[in-house]
Amino acid sequence: MRENNQDLTVGKPSSVLWRFCLPMFGSIIFQQLYNLADSFVAGKYIGEDALAAVGNSYEITLIFIAFAFGCNIGCSVVVSRLFGAKRYRDLRTAVSTTVIAAGVICGLLMLLGLLGGGHLLRLIHTPENIFADSQTYLDIYVWSLPFVFYYNIATGIFSALGDSRTPFWFLAASSTANVGVDILFVAKFHMGVAGTAWATLLCQGVSCILAMSFVLRRMHGFRSSGYAPLFSWTLLGQIAGIAVPSILQQSFISVGNIIIQRVINGFGSGVIAGYSAAVKLNNLVITSMTTLGNGVSNYTAQNLGAKKPDRIPAGWKAARNLVWMLALPLALLYFFGGRLLVRIFLDTPSEDALSTGVLFLRIVAPFYFIAALKLVTDGVLRGAGMMGKFMIATFTDLILRVILAIILSVPFGSPGIWMAWPIGWTIATVMSVTFCRRAVFGRSPLQKT
Repeated sequence: MRENNQDLTVGKPSSVLWRFCLPMFGSIIFQQLYNLADSFVAGKYIGEDALAAVGNSYEITLIFIAFAFGCNIGCSVVVSRLFGAKRYRDLRTAVSTTVIAAGVICGLLMLLGLLGGGHLLRLIHTPENIFADSQTYLDIYVWSLPFVFYYNIATGIFSALGDSRTPFWFLAASSTANVGVDILFVAKFHMGVAGTAWATLLCQGVSCILAMSFVLRRMHGFRSSGYAPLFSWTLLGQIAGIAVPSILQQSFISVGNIIIQRVINGFGSGVIAGYSAAVKLNNLVITSMTTLGNGVSNYTAQNLGAKKPDRIPAGWKAARNLVWMLALPLALLYFFGGRLLVRIFLDTPSEDALSTGVLFLRIVAPFYFIAALKLVTDGVLRGAGMMGKFMIATFTDLILRVILAIILSVPFGSPGIWMAWPIGWTIATVMSVTFCRRAVFGRSPLQKT
């Protein structure tokens, strides 16, 4: 076994979880740099319509990312349990099973994306002035899906083994390179929106190949008696039991965002551009907290595999404190500095774009503490295999957000859409915490805190 593997079942829970999650902070920064690069370069070096086109396509790409994330978390939770239980032969089989299954899913999604991408863009009422660029970006992104899938699987495996350092180094290199290649393709080679997409594909490809090669080397470090089969229907069922609800969750969120995007598209390209900039900044926060929630899933699953459930409540409290420390400065920055932040993406923004982005951030930023609590609690539910309860809380958030966005947009215009986020977060958080205390913690001391 490599020295970066970390057993999360021994030591003081808060100290163990903090050591595991601290490298994730670095990974989060570089992951968001990766995600923000295309929008930054499009808005700064091409124009407001280019930013709107990238943001418009981004909502559709999230459907594909949902499947990659599902493979990530399904493999990660199962591998965490097997690692905690020291069942190394099954661990190796679980990894190879995920790799095979992900290849089939990825191939089907690529076919769907290449044949139906234009129809999806029409479905969300993409304005004609950004349609061509939106389709170009989406088509190129679809070709990068194998890299997206296998990179996500690799990072999920590293996290399952308690190794949060190796993904950090891959992300640091690839995201930094992505910014440079983005600027090179757009500013130097004048490739337009296509240049941002090709830069992402190239950098994702390199980081994926390196990450998977390290995974293969890591698997060889696990010694076990007997032959480890390449595929297991039993393990696939266990992986799917976690992956499918996660895929459904992310997919429905993406579908909901597409419906919301359709409502937003009715307000014109200025509002689309402002929303595209602001939602990228919002996703930076939510993705950061989701990543730490995934770390809590690994912690929970390892301790359940090692038959140490009493360690889970203390880990939840440590993670809660960690994400609240992250939420505080970001909430203050977004609420008071939204105008400067939106201008990062737009060189000469229209008043519609600038005011839209600023207002969105001021409405959602105060509620980041609530969203953070939900995402950490969701991590415990996933790690404990409580996927039914996890989905109920998540779908409640999504359904409320979509319905309220549609309803509130009529009397309040675009600001009414932004109000749907805090309401959905608040109700879903109450549900998640209630489920977790009753189903996972039982009569633990946590209920007294």
